[in-house]
Amino acid sequence: MAIFLSIVLLSMAQLPSLVAGTGRPRVIIIGAGISGISAGKRLSEAGITDILILEATDHIGGRMHKQRFAGVNVEIGANWVEGVNGEKMNPIWPIVNSTLKLRNFLSDFDSLAQNVYKEYVHSMNGGGLCDAAYVQKRIDLADEADKSGENLSATLHPSGRDDMSILSMQRLNNQYVPLPLNLPNGPSSPVDMVVDYFTYDYEFAEPPRVTSLRNTVPLPTFTDFGDDNYFVADQRGYEAVVYYLAGQYFEADKSGNIVDARLQLNKVVREISYSSTGVTVKTEDNSTYQADYVMVSASLGVLQSDLIQFKPQLPSWKILAIYQFDMAVYTKIFEFEKQYTDANVLLVTVTDEESRRIEQQPDSQTKAEIMEVVRSMFPDEDVPDATDILVPRWWSDRFFQGSFSNWPIGVSRYEHDQLRAPVGRVYFTGEHTSERYNGYVHGAYLAGIDSAEILINCVQKNMCKCNVRGQQVSGGKRKHFHDGMRNVRFHNLLIEVCRAFCGKLWCLH
Repeated sequence: MAIFLSIVLLSMAQLPSLVAGTGRPRVIIIGAGISGISAGKRLSEAGITDILILEATDHIGGRMHKQRFAGVNVEIGANWVEGVNGEKMNPIWPIVNSTLKLRNFLSDFDSLAQNVYKEYVHSMNGGGLCDAAYVQKRIDLADEADKSGENLSATLHPSGRDDMSILSMQRLNNQYVPLPLNLPNGPSSPVDMVVDYFTYDYEFAEPPRVTSLRNTVPLPTFTDFGDDNYFVADQRGYEAVVYYLAGQYFEADKSGNIVDARLQLNKVVREISYSSTGVTVKTEDNSTYQADYVMVSASLGVLQSDLIQFKPQLPSWKILAIYQFDMAVYTKIFEFEKQYTDANVLLVTVTDEESRRIEQQPDSQTKAEIMEVVRSMFPDEDVPDATDILVPRWWSDRFFQGSFSNWPIGVSRYEHDQLRAPVGRVYFTGEHTSERYNGYVHGAYLAGIDSAEILINCVQKNMCKCNVRGQQVSGGKRKHFHDGMRNVRFHNLLIEVCRAFCGKLWCLH
């Protein structure tokens, strides 16, 4: 999924026609991923057209990026339109399916139970498919736990002050499940761990022990837009969506390539200076750009790194908000096996610490590990070696520092609002600033529009105060830090846990 570092800037030096006195503000947008591009589009629609895009890489699209491998283009970043066929329309879907008509396929995960394999240990134990009926029972049990988690999540305070991890919810749920079905320490058997990984790690790129229950169960993407996911497999690439949006306000040639002078590639922003009168942006090639405002659409991982220096330093509340949120790592590994003529590219997915481990080892070692796993799945087959491998390294790439954001336990909605909140003339956007859809392509797209609206309101309506929803306060003291109130809240939380899970007691007995 995702959005990568690029840079949208306005510079009097680079664009001499955009001189002071036009009455229109000059805006720098840092990042030409889908957030930066959608922000620029919305600003242009509002008449704010004095923009220059400086992209750190040699292309636009950020984490929506195709790469040539084994004679075909593969998506090393975002790959799915997630959340389709619901009551509301996912804004990315009509662009993909109707406007651009990108080749796509419905991802049908209903056959998961028939496709879980045993690990090969020795000739008498291992390899082959697990019993589908047994796996389905474990899936059904996990689904029941997830539904109970939705009930519990609905009882938690919207601010997130009573939040817990998904793993904590699973453990609580198992207190109400009779033996031998319960798992007091969470999923631990091989099958349960596979189901758990598919349900949570595969979606959030981080394990349930660190992922917020309140803010991810249920997922607004699927409750709002529908449960279906469509896999984009078009040789033009999923990035075609970004080029299409950019072409709405930038000059493009007949092939769709942006030829507008306001887009500059291979420009790496290293410093942003801001004051009450304007902003100055410096790039790695010693270029300097001045503007009235700057909008930063760099990834959360980049904000957490030292790539971009802010002068003066961002206020402590902003720094804390940036570092409290998680930048997850989701890695799609491609292997080419020329022996198979119809389907010869194998896609392997790893996440989190496994992604970081693999990024730091030679590709030859990764290929050997994958082949070992495949052979353990099919011990009676002659599995030949793969002939080529492609391992994207999002975490190691200084322009991204990860794949997409994940909402961790302990971050309230108040603190998340601070991620998007501007600091003086410095504005922020990106998938990580989307409260409902962080981590998704549509979240990145909508975040760009939302952040642009905040800037437009300031410039055109003089509404420059950003409303950040505050925490519950009484008499100048935050209630949830008071020991007595904390005990009361814990007691009430246990009551709500019982209410959330009690209906299941009758079902299981």
